[in-house]
Amino acid sequence: MRYSAGHKQETRERLLQSSAGQAKNEGFSTVGVDALMKAIGLSGGAFYSHFASKDELFGSIVERELKQSLERLGGHGQHDQEKLQRCLQQYLSMAHLQQPAAGCAIPALGAEISRGGVEVRQQSENLICRLHQAWAQTLGSESLAWSILSQCVGALVVARMLVSPDIQQQILASSHEQILKQLQ
Repeated sequence: MRYSAGHKQETRERLLQSSAGQAKNEGFSTVGVDALMKAIGLSGGAFYSHFASKDELFGSIVERELKQSLERLGGHGQHDQEKLQRCLQQYLSMAHLQQPAAGCAIPALGAEISRGGVEVRQQSENLICRLHQAWAQTLGSESLAWSILSQCVGALVVARMLVSPDIQQQILASSHEQILKQLQ
């Protein structure tokens, strides 16, 4: 049976979405091609009609997820400090901590991106720099934008490493409080 070009694109998108969720929840390197395809109801052999390699899939996931993070975090256009503060509150929340598949790709995939190939790392750099520039424009300081971006990601990574929700909440709340002090 022959499928339409639209069907192939839909299948590719389902694979990207499913694989991104698995990667952000479990780590990309821990999941094999067969498991990625099984999650969308297809055999492992069908994978290669969509991607030449697992590395190519990872690059596509990183691009897709970082673009979505950029949109959510305000990297498309200027916004005011009030909007940035609402964004920071959502970012440093228990909901974001508990749902990595639905959240920012940077803390979820950052370690794997750092071990990735030059193309994936360059692509990540380009997108993160766009976010930085948007925040720098809002904050009036490139240094402050890098500092806050790093603090947000770091707080989320550390909080996800821990088991106790009380300590996780303390980390997120403390980080948010300190960032707000920097914004004054």
